Amino acid sequence: MGKFDGKVAFITGAARGQGRSHAIRLAEEGANIVAIDICQDVASIAELYPLASQTDLDETVRLVEEVGGKIIARKADVRVFQELNAAVQEGIELFGHIDICLANAGVVALKRTWETPEQTWDDVVDINLKGVWNSVRAVIPGMIEHGEGGSIIITSSVAGLKGYPNTSAYSAAKHGVVGIMQSLAAELAEYAIRVNTIHPMNVDTPMLQNQGTYDLFLPDREKPTRDDMAEMCKDFALLPIPWADAKDITSAVVWLASDDARYVTGIQLPIDGGTILK
Repeated sequence: MGKFDGKVAFITGAARGQGRSHAIRLAEEGANIVAIDICQDVASIAELYPLASQTDLDETVRLVEEVGGKIIARKADVRVFQELNAAVQEGIELFGHIDICLANAGVVALKRTWETPEQTWDDVVDINLKGVWNSVRAVIPGMIEHGEGGSIIITSSVAGLKGYPNTSAYSAAKHGVVGIMQSLAAELAEYAIRVNTIHPMNVDTPMLQNQGTYDLFLPDREKPTRDDMAEMCKDFALLPIPWADAKDITSAVVWLASDDARYVTGIQLPIDGGTILK
């Protein structure tokens, strides 16, 4: 028996990183998965790092099926409600309902506030903030109609609790999803639908582990490496770690989505190694 036997989870940004980790673990615990990802680059973000591909999403499907899970995976852009809604409706037609929404898709651009191009600002905010709004409004009507409650978990960041240099668009959006969460928690309580945000520290995913990020944070080194980045990142947290593994974030997601957290709603949960306190 798994924690999520008979449940269905809708996951954005599922092609790699945290989204893939969430999909595999929830499938291991018995959930059916509806996975979406943009599966193409966004030009302003690709200046720093490439986004996931169709091959990445196919690998998520393979890994979910490898642990015995059932999954449908579709290419969709969280900025486009119609694409998200089509995936949600397909999931409901196949699996009957959706019980868990993991609004996980996100991007980052690292530029000083006054040097951020308008297109970059728009892309970061549209994906990280509007994308969350689109995701939740695609799943909520079906959750309410199903009448069995549910759990919505929005991926924010430590930058959704505290501003950091070179992240103003990202931080603005990640603070913004906290407002969405708190409003939704109040609106959906009568339907037993819980809504929370998680706030990870640096996570060992392609968003962090790329040459553009290394170069930005370590400008005095020629071609800085992952090991160089690890040494610098150890200064961010209280615990002696440079970053979390995606599985560490997934463990928090599993708890929040499960009946173990059945009375937990409206919270901002840091998974940050003490970063906020430093």
